[in-house]
Amino acid sequence: MPIKFGTDGWRDIIADEFTYDNVRRVAQAHAQVLRQGGGGAVVVGFDTRFQGAGFARVVAETMAGQGLDVWLATEYLPTPALSFAVVHHGAAGGVMVTASHNPPAYSGYKLKGHYGGSATPALVAQVEAALDAPEAYSGPRGTVRPLDIRQAYYGQLDRQLDLEVLRSYRGRVIHDPMGGAACGWLTGYAEHAGLQLGLTELHGRPDPLFHGVNPEPVPQSLGELMALLAGESGQTLGVVTDGDADRVGAVTAGGQFFNSHQIFAVLTAHLYRVRGLRGRVVKTVSGSRVIELLARKLGLEVLETPVGFKYITDAFLEGQDDESRAVLIGGEESGGLSSRGHIPERDGLLNSLLMIEAMAASGKSLSELFADIEAEVDFRHHYDRADLHLSNQFDKAALLTAAQNFKEVAGHAVEGINTRDGVKLTLAGGASAMFRASGTEPVVRVYVEAQSESDLRAILDEATRRVYDHDPGHQPG
Repeated sequence: MPIKFGTDGWRDIIADEFTYDNVRRVAQAHAQVLRQGGGGAVVVGFDTRFQGAGFARVVAETMAGQGLDVWLATEYLPTPALSFAVVHHGAAGGVMVTASHNPPAYSGYKLKGHYGGSATPALVAQVEAALDAPEAYSGPRGTVRPLDIRQAYYGQLDRQLDLEVLRSYRGRVIHDPMGGAACGWLTGYAEHAGLQLGLTELHGRPDPLFHGVNPEPVPQSLGELMALLAGESGQTLGVVTDGDADRVGAVTAGGQFFNSHQIFAVLTAHLYRVRGLRGRVVKTVSGSRVIELLARKLGLEVLETPVGFKYITDAFLEGQDDESRAVLIGGEESGGLSSRGHIPERDGLLNSLLMIEAMAASGKSLSELFADIEAEVDFRHHYDRADLHLSNQFDKAALLTAAQNFKEVAGHAVEGINTRDGVKLTLAGGASAMFRASGTEPVVRVYVEAQSESDLRAILDEATRRVYDHDPGHQPG
């Protein structure tokens, strides 16, 4: 089977298509592209998945054989630390062996640009082309040296945070790294910075099976953390990082899940009002209306992009070249966020600490901070998403065409249509329903936002039914 690249690189099932031989093929193609572009060095890291260190070693040896000098991680590390290492060492690019939030059976090959963020579509296309047209290399071999980036990365976090405010925090923090690449990293940073966060870890033992869940910060994977916090009150907080620690989630005192849109809004307000930072707010089309309403209330320009952090990375890079286009904060529905002054990369560790900082600065819980925002923008946020797995006979294009002609959904009249990525319908009452088809598998994602839980459920149920009605292979039940 051909190797297919997605948004960040290539992911596949270990020992099926994700094999040493195929990893060598991809690493050779990647090295060929970097070398042809004048690059001389690359950074390689891995997460806690099965054979991560072995796959990373294959990447390093292959790239060294192609004439590149390689910094190779000696232990698992978070993707944001790997991306920071690319910039820190002035490398031409980076490779992270990870499948991020995918199930344990998967691994992957994430490509990182020289700027320390997701590879551009142009770079991905070049690597794909080189896979089909490999060139022989007969020059000198590069070196492989050990990478130890922890302290330098911690120094970068120091520069992004208000440590005095963090040191005033009087709550308790539980970090759930889900057995992934952030194990020990947040507790290590707290010790490095002298923070008294009452910080403990749940699932802090590295585990290629992620302690029995898919390593994604979503409610269905966080039952144990939610139960632990159910009896807590005040500023006690649970923070969650995914398998490679670039995405973040949170659970508040009382055991309530605090979603990525809420995190995005709270951090936007904190960075603007408390830290005094300015810039554009960049959100994907699947992001909450609350973010847009808040940004406009603050007088900040809003840029909406298709789904995928690479588009947010592009906006950060534009801002680095042109101060008038600088980005204050950018984020996506799946929990990836970055902010001004950092690398243009999702960073679950930094965002966990920024949430604690916002609580310490205000003396309020995340729930209270978000309730203040809801009141300010006069919008009540209720959001959910359904990932619908469909038959091979399903016609994605026909569904999206039909969705553009919907006049109402669950009794809510359609007031606007956005086709930036899939079809997003603006509905009466401030609600929305978005249909987005996967480009590689028979999956449609339905995203719904409404101002009450009852409207949310009705709209999501109706939207889901309409998708299934277009699938001739769907078996009700």
